[in-house]
Order: sequence, then structure tokens, then C-alpha cells
Amino acid sequence: MAKPAPVDVEPDPELEGSRMPFLAHLRELRDRVRNAAIFFVLGFFVCFYFADQIYEWLKQPLFEVWRTNPATKHIAENPTMAFGTLTEPFWVNMSIAMWAGIFVASPFIFFQLWRFIAPGLYKKEQRIVTLFAVSSAVFFTGGALFCYHMVLGRLFDFLLGYANESQTPVIMMQGYLDLTRDMMLAFGAIFELPLLIAFMSMIGIVTHRGLWKFNRWFVVIAFIVGAILTPSPDAISQIMMAGPMIALYNLSIVIAYFITKRKERGDRELEARERAADEKERAERAAKRERERERE
Repeated sequence: MAKPAPVDVEPDPELEGSRMPFLAHLRELRDRVRNAAIFFVLGFFVCFYFADQIYEWLKQPLFEVWRTNPATKHIAENPTMAFGTLTEPFWVNMSIAMWAGIFVASPFIFFQLWRFIAPGLYKKEQRIVTLFAVSSAVFFTGGALFCYHMVLGRLFDFLLGYANESQTPVIMMQGYLDLTRDMMLAFGAIFELPLLIAFMSMIGIVTHRGLWKFNRWFVVIAFIVGAILTPSPDAISQIMMAGPMIALYNLSIVIAYFITKRKERGDRELEARERAADEKERAERAAKRERERERE
């Protein structure tokens, strides 16, 4: 039995034009990592110069609560920070410069990442990658600012409630920075949820129907995550974290709805075009056979 002849598949010119050897990929990766590191180092030095001002900004939620909380407002009118070792203030500034430097340089880091990925994508996908890169920075910043303005004050108010005449709070610089940083990073990561679900919906892993069915279980998961990530056991702090998670999840369902509907509409149009092409091909074959019979 003769083997069918192999079908020549015409290469996609968009992808063929951007194809490069393996070593060229490594050189491209090296260049992108180098450029991202340069932007991070620049951001680090800038933030290190303003580290004291950044830390003053981070202290505001604690100091505002300190002056109004009944357990602490009688201790000192102007609260202060303490450090346990001589080198602690220096390393606090270094930590602030590092994390703030990553944030300042993040648009450039995302751009370098996009420049490395872009050659292997279609033009339409390149636009989507750029949109996701910009949206990630916006959503992460929004989550951190939501935590700073809406959550930290309530959290500190609860924790300072343990102060009394026999136990006076002494806030260490590094400990406060670690708590504030972890909370803001956690909320920043949570605010990435719509982008994650939108991406999963675009590649067909989830649909709005499945997300809606899972909604009631996600409410339970949100409160469990809120209980784990918030350091205080009060229900208010847990609700402040679980509430945005639930809201963002339902926003993700709306986004997934439009993405899924658009994909389904595109699939239906593609199927209709394929059926029309098949019918046209069958009609042409039938007309050809009819002409052959007439010639016979």
C-alpha cells in the first residue's frame, strides 16, 4: 500500500521572520536581563537617597492610629520608632531602597520582558502582552495603595489595643517595615487576580460558567486566605482582605464572560466559513463531474 505523500505546510511568515538560533536567544536573554538590572540599580540608588522620606510615608498609618487609639494616645503624643542594633537603620534603608527600586523600575523591567517574548508572538499577541504588562503594574500598585489607605490603619488599631499601663509598645524599625511590606505585597498580588483569570480565559482553561459555579467555594477560600495572610485574628482585617478578593473574583467572571463570548462567536464564524468553503468545494467537484459526463 502506497504511503500518502507528505503535505507541505507553508510556514507562517510572521513567525519565520522572527525565528532565531538558540545561541541568539541566549544572547537576547542576556541583553534583556542586563538592561533590567541596570534600571533596577538606578531605581535602587534613587530610592536609597529618598529612603528616609519613603519610611516616613510608610509610618503615617501607624502614627495616626497611635494618636487616636485609647490604649496608646496617653503614652506619648508623638510616637517614635526604635532599633535594636546600631546597623538596623542602615539595613532598613537598604531594604526600602531594594523593594521601592523594584517598584520604580518595574515598567522598564516589564518592557524588557516583553521585548524578549515579543519576537516569538504574532502582532496581535504582542499587543496583548503589552497590555498585560501595563495592567499588571497598575493593578499591583492599586492593591498596595488600597492596603495602605484602607487596611493598615484598621490593622494597627487592633494590634495597638493590646497596650496598657503594664505593657508599653516599642515599635522596632525592621519589624514594622516587614509587616507593612508583607501586607502591601499580599494585597498587590491579590489585585492581580482579574488579570490571571482573564489570561486563563483567553487560553481556554476557564470560562465564565465554570467560574460562576465555583463562586460560592471561592468565598470560603477568600476568608481562609484572609485569615492566613492577616497577622491579626480580628474579623475586620480578614473581611478587609476577603472582601476585595470576592469582588475581584466576580469582576473576573464579568471579564471572562466577554472573552468567552467573543471566542465562541469567533469559533462560530470560523465554522461557518469552513462549512461555506466545503459546500463551495463540493459544488465545484459536482460541476466538474457534470462537465466530464457531458463531454463523454
